[in-house]
Amino acid sequence: MPRSLVGRLIDRPEFGPFILLVLMIVVFTSINTAFVSLLNIGNILAFTVELGLIALAMTLLMTSGEFDLSVGSVFGFAGVIMWTLFNSDVMPLPLAFLVALALSLFIGFCSGVLVTRLAIPSFLVTLGMLLVVRGTSLWLTDGFPQRAWNAGDQWIAELLVGDFFICSTGIEQEPCGLRIYMSVIWFILIALGCHYVLVRTRFGNWVTATGGNANAARNRGVPVNRVKIVLFMFSSLMAALAGVISSIRTSAANPNSGTGYELEVIAMVVIGGTALMGGRGTIIGTILGIFILRLMRNGIVLVGVPGLAYNIFIGAIILGMMALHAWLERRHNAGT
Repeated sequence: MPRSLVGRLIDRPEFGPFILLVLMIVVFTSINTAFVSLLNIGNILAFTVELGLIALAMTLLMTSGEFDLSVGSVFGFAGVIMWTLFNSDVMPLPLAFLVALALSLFIGFCSGVLVTRLAIPSFLVTLGMLLVVRGTSLWLTDGFPQRAWNAGDQWIAELLVGDFFICSTGIEQEPCGLRIYMSVIWFILIALGCHYVLVRTRFGNWVTATGGNANAARNRGVPVNRVKIVLFMFSSLMAALAGVISSIRTSAANPNSGTGYELEVIAMVVIGGTALMGGRGTIIGTILGIFILRLMRNGIVLVGVPGLAYNIFIGAIILGMMALHAWLERRHNAGT
C-alpha cells in the first residue's frame, strides 16, 4: 500500500533537523527578538558558511564511509601558507592563494592514499595528519598569527569575502539592511553543486555504494579507491578555502585557527541525517545541521546562557538526533 505524503516526509532524514531548526528559531525569537534582526542574521551567515563549506565536503566523504579529522588543521594551515608567502614578498596574493589550495589538495591526496592503499582506518590517518599539518603551521610561524589586514586592495579578497548590503531604506550614504558576504554566495553555489553530484550523477551513486558496501561496489566496477581519494582531496580543498576566507574576513591568519572544528563539522553532518558509518548522505540535511549548531551558538548567548555551556546543548542535540534517526530507521524498515 502506498505510503501517505506525510509518512514519506517523516521518513526522510531531513525531517527531524528541520523541525528542530524551526523550534529553535521560534524559541530564541520569543526570548529575544534581536535574534532575527538583520544585523544578527548577517553576522550568523558570515560565520556559518565557513564551517559550512567544510561540512558539505565532509558529507560526501562520510557518505563513502570515511571521515577526516585533519580539516581543522588544514583550515589554519591554508591561511598561514598564503599570508606567509605574500607577506614575505615571495609571490602575489592570488598565486599564494593557489599554492595554499594546491598544498591542501596534496594533504588530502596523502590521506586518501594511506587509507586506501595501506588499509589504515581514516580515524588514525587523519588524526596523524592533523598533528603534522598543525605542527607545520606552528613551526612556520613560531606560533604567531600572520599579518593579513592589507588584503583590502586585492581583487582576490573582494572576490572571496567582498560584501554588499540588501538595503531597505534607500539611504546610500549609510550601510543598512542585511549584510551579505561573497562567501555566502560561494557556499550556495558549492552546496547546489554537491547536492547535484550526490543525487543526480554516476559519481554520487559511486559515493553512496562505496559507503554502503565497498566490496560489493568494487565487484560491480565502482573505482572505490579513486572515489575515496577524490573525496579526501575535496575535503581538504574546502577546509583550505574556508580557512583563507576566514583569514581575510578576520584580518588574521592564526596557526591555531580551526582547532576543534573537525568535531563540530562531523556533528553538523550527523545531525543533518548522514549515516556515520556511510551509505546514506544528504546535503539538504547537512545545511540544516549547519544552521542548527551555529544558531544554537548564537542564540544561547543572546538569551543569556553562558557561552561555556554550548557543548552541553550540542551534546544533547547530537544524542537526541541520533535517537530520532534510529527511530525513523526502525520505522522505515518495519514499513509502518
